[in-house]
Amino acid sequence: MKKDLTVLLAKSFHIAPRQKELYLQALTHSSYAHEHNLGGNTHNERLEFLGDAVLELAVSEILYHRFPRLPEGKLTRFRAGLVCEESLARLAEKLQLGSYLRLGRGEAASGGRRRPSLLADALEALLGAIYLDQGFAAVRDVVEKLFQPLLHELEDGGLINDFKTLLQEYTQAKMGVTPEYIIVDECGPDHEKIFTAQLLLDGRSYGEGSGRSKKEAEQEAAREAYERLVNGK
Repeated sequence: MKKDLTVLLAKSFHIAPRQKELYLQALTHSSYAHEHNLGGNTHNERLEFLGDAVLELAVSEILYHRFPRLPEGKLTRFRAGLVCEESLARLAEKLQLGSYLRLGRGEAASGGRRRPSLLADALEALLGAIYLDQGFAAVRDVVEKLFQPLLHELEDGGLINDFKTLLQEYTQAKMGVTPEYIIVDECGPDHEKIFTAQLLLDGRSYGEGSGRSKKEAEQEAAREAYERLVNGK
């Protein structure tokens, strides 16, 4: 693991890594692993999967204690705004995680170090590594410190950027249906793939969106449908 990453962990999170290989894996993109023939489990996708779940639990606990009088629906909306790709990418940029990523040549050349989806995934993977190396209490402390600016935005009435949650609340209340998302197209090389998602309500298409990740494409489809239904655009 690079010395500067050890410094980042110590300075930003007060963490002294025990299993340094976990943190290196958390910042290794699949394009790098494939390019260097490192094998299927040497990149960060499994840690991202774990980190996603750990992050959701940590944020849920923080919100539960920070907003003791808010109902479940509002807490769910707040959580969605905190853990969405846009918010995670902002925090990853603040940590300059892009400069620590191990990327394949094509991914790096196409701007991967600044790509929101890669930055968000890397942050989730890093939290997964911290969980395995230090335990949940350490993750919770990291999340509470790292997310302070976003938590303040919530308290000030901002950070409503999760259209999937907004749309689902609206359609369930007004139409009695839950949105369904399907990926209808994938195009471009692996390091620059574009996904297109379609949003269905009761089998009928209400929106379509594209992005560099499936999550981003679904958010754009939800945004289009929400504006169409609620704002009449």
